[in-house]
Amino acid sequence: MALGGMRGIKGLIWEPSILDANLGIKYRGLSIPDCQRLLPSAIPGGEPLPEALLWLLVTGEVPTPLQAASITEELRLRASNVPDHVFTVLRSLPKHLHPMSQLSIGVTALQSTSEFAKAYSTGSVHKTRYWEPVYEDAMNLIAGIPVIAAFIYRRVFKDGRLIPADPSLDYAANFAHMLGFDDPGLYELMRLYLTIHADHEGGNVSAHTTHLVGTTLSDPYLAYAAGLNGLAGPLHGLANQEVLNWLHEVREELGEAPTKEELEGFVWKTLKAGKVVPGFGHAVLRVTDPRYISQRVFAQKHLPDDPMFHLVSDLFDVVPRVLAQTGKVRNPWPNVDAHSGILLAHYGLNESSFYTVLFGVSRAMGVLSQLIWDRALGLPIERPKSVTIKWLEEHGEAAKAREMTKACEIAEGMLEMAEAASRL
Repeated sequence: MALGGMRGIKGLIWEPSILDANLGIKYRGLSIPDCQRLLPSAIPGGEPLPEALLWLLVTGEVPTPLQAASITEELRLRASNVPDHVFTVLRSLPKHLHPMSQLSIGVTALQSTSEFAKAYSTGSVHKTRYWEPVYEDAMNLIAGIPVIAAFIYRRVFKDGRLIPADPSLDYAANFAHMLGFDDPGLYELMRLYLTIHADHEGGNVSAHTTHLVGTTLSDPYLAYAAGLNGLAGPLHGLANQEVLNWLHEVREELGEAPTKEELEGFVWKTLKAGKVVPGFGHAVLRVTDPRYISQRVFAQKHLPDDPMFHLVSDLFDVVPRVLAQTGKVRNPWPNVDAHSGILLAHYGLNESSFYTVLFGVSRAMGVLSQLIWDRALGLPIERPKSVTIKWLEEHGEAAKAREMTKACEIAEGMLEMAEAASRL
């Protein structure tokens, strides 16, 4: 375990979600299809409202449409409180700095508004009530992070003009609007995207990092800024960016409509070059990611003739078969990252380096919901035990010696029994 990334060790309490290797993510016991069926939506039969999911993650209860609408309004009001100095800090950054780095800096700059930091420094709140200012910080951060993300997008990729929020829109639609998109199709996609990326239990890097830093009683802004830095890694949130780039490589080499045989050859070429096929496999899941399936269904409904959707569908047939043939992959099936990029690009959001920022906006809901519960439960600072390589070697040899001794004792006992039996 010490050398294997601590895979599978049960060492965290995580209330908002749990990941089943064969069923996928469940938010407070509800699967993705359950959430699509039960959570309030903006349009009849539409995708869930992320603010409805937020209610579920924090309380464990499915909200009514009126309760979901109250969260929409509360987040809208809190979003107006992002201070000017946050934008001043972001304007000082070079535009070529990766958007995820800018988002982390923006969230850290927002820390000046922390209610928890203020309460803790003044000693005005008992530790049994730490969760109250943490709740305020979490809600303010969830409300403000789309504003920061939209500012980064407009400054780096567009004309720099900040688009004001539209008070008539829900959380996800307003985010799309502030980015500069007013297509109802993208509104729906953003609702789905923010919902399915919101949480994936507590062991993934961004969730665990946020929790770990939070156990030191760092406020939610500092804790989530740390989580964002983990999310920015190629083996975590940056994977959705890499998937779209890889798909473009496929089309550049094979053309816009490659055959499945050509795709199989390209996949083998990728693997033989010592690279991974981005968007396939998962550390926990052993089935096709239900989040991938939900995006596939969305594409079948809204963009069935999109060429990139056809490419992704063909790869769904080809890649798992190739990966299974290697004999080295425990889960050859596509994950959430294999599909999201082509959906965003269909609606004109083509800047792949920004995709992880969208992930970061969504993931705030899950990890900050848990941070509230961390403080409500009074969970202690996290401090696992570490060992050295030498310790592993020594204890490994000691364990082998004990096993050998035990085997010898068993063998000797069997010989004694045989000798006794021969004398009868």
